[in-house]
Amino acid sequence: MSDSGAIDPTLYRRTLGTYPTGVVIVSADAEDGPVGLAIGSFTSVSLDPPLVGFLPGKGSTTWPKIETTGAFCVNILAADQLSVCKAFSSKDGDRYASTPWRTEVSGAPVIEGVLSWIDCSIEAVEDAGDHWWVTGRVLALANARDDVGPLQFFRGAYGDFSPLPSS
Repeated sequence: MSDSGAIDPTLYRRTLGTYPTGVVIVSADAEDGPVGLAIGSFTSVSLDPPLVGFLPGKGSTTWPKIETTGAFCVNILAADQLSVCKAFSSKDGDRYASTPWRTEVSGAPVIEGVLSWIDCSIEAVEDAGDHWWVTGRVLALANARDDVGPLQFFRGAYGDFSPLPSS
């Protein structure tokens, strides 16, 4: 096993960038109002019980606000929501200023126009290097749209999904 210090960070980022990821906004209703952050490391964890997971960076100023609420909503962005992604990736401004939203079971914001949303309570938070591994227990969920594909991130750029022809 090699020492992690021997891995070139640029090569690491380039290599992992060849794996396309979906883009989600993890949102919560914090003490000072709604908060959210863009995440590319979201996954299903378990069907029984229904669990999901994501990895916020330890340097995030938004994650501690979400964690204190005990709940969050995963908003799976559609390909036509790049502007929403950029708003929530920015460190400046009110991320919800031009983003319509409503709430569901946990009280966390559900962003209008998303492909799907998954409302969760925080089940566990564990150390994962320079990130936190967050496990959420699913409280409610819905597929909101089927007219467009997901927003994806691949090799440092955003795009959409095009299915291959059936054989």
